[in-house]
Amino acid sequence: MTKRFFLSGFWFIVLSCMCAGLSAQNKVRVYAAAFYNLENLWDTEDDPNNRGDDDFTPDGQYNWTEAKYQQKLKNIAKVISELGRDYCPAGPAIIGISEVENRKVLEDLVKMDAIAEIGYKIVHFESPDHRGIDVAALYNPRVFRFTSATVYPFRKPDQPDYKTRDQLLVSGMLAGEPFHMIVNHWPSRYGGDASSPLREYAASITKHIADSIHADNPKAKVLIVGDLNDDPYNKSCSEVLGAKRKAKGVKPYEYYNATWALYDKGIGSLCYQNKWNLFDQQIISGNLLGQDKNTLKFWKSEVFIRDYLIQQEGKYKGYPLRTFSGVTFQNGFSDHLPTLTYFVKEAE
Repeated sequence: MTKRFFLSGFWFIVLSCMCAGLSAQNKVRVYAAAFYNLENLWDTEDDPNNRGDDDFTPDGQYNWTEAKYQQKLKNIAKVISELGRDYCPAGPAIIGISEVENRKVLEDLVKMDAIAEIGYKIVHFESPDHRGIDVAALYNPRVFRFTSATVYPFRKPDQPDYKTRDQLLVSGMLAGEPFHMIVNHWPSRYGGDASSPLREYAASITKHIADSIHADNPKAKVLIVGDLNDDPYNKSCSEVLGAKRKAKGVKPYEYYNATWALYDKGIGSLCYQNKWNLFDQQIISGNLLGQDKNTLKFWKSEVFIRDYLIQQEGKYKGYPLRTFSGVTFQNGFSDHLPTLTYFVKEAE
């Protein structure tokens, strides 16, 4: 399944001496890519074909009214409006998204006042997930020139009835170079399982997608993002996908986990039982590493943390401020924090 159309136009900002290893005379263009798990962004309508949305209706257990839905959209739009702005005033070129019900919620989101002027375009396909949630992407057509999108379903031969999110490949041009984002939401943890053949199989799909891109074009740049429901050291990420802890020695066709260093510092994107995990990872192809910045290169990754995104009191003080505490609406954002990766390229 492939969708194709073309848009023209580029936006960039020039920064001087922002990156280690650049001299005072060097100028670079800085580009950002992000990922954000929106935690149950459902509309208020009951879809008779999707039992997963029953709780998120006005008559459901969350009493999911239009007013609450609009407030959730407003809150998420506020976060997106601030992502990457310290270095990129136009925000991320592309954002991977998870936990959305359908295209409609994304259309409503990009129209919110905080981000409407950016003009984000949507990439979305319905997936067969048993909960009825999908992955998607938003991109700024002034920065990222979209060329195609493809979905890769999860079909595990020994578990043919298991349904989960598709993986989404979004392809285009960033900084004049072929750039691909693979958006993931791997099978969830149940009972806190730290090892799962389901996630390991999902990792094998991701690796197949990325390896196929490099086989077709070794110069293509690949960014793997998503809620992987595993930490960087887990087998699915470190062994099956092969995302390495250290950048040194990573070959151009291999993968470096740009968020592993954050995890080693105790920085996470979600908190469970008073322990921070970094499930929302950013993994780059090895050809994005190096000091030769006449082509697009990795600069750094971060977890986007702001005080307003963190619970300030109560039992879950210090956790991400989510939309509900139990079934009580608390006007929050998500149980996950966004993650970002920055890339640089020398200005011509």
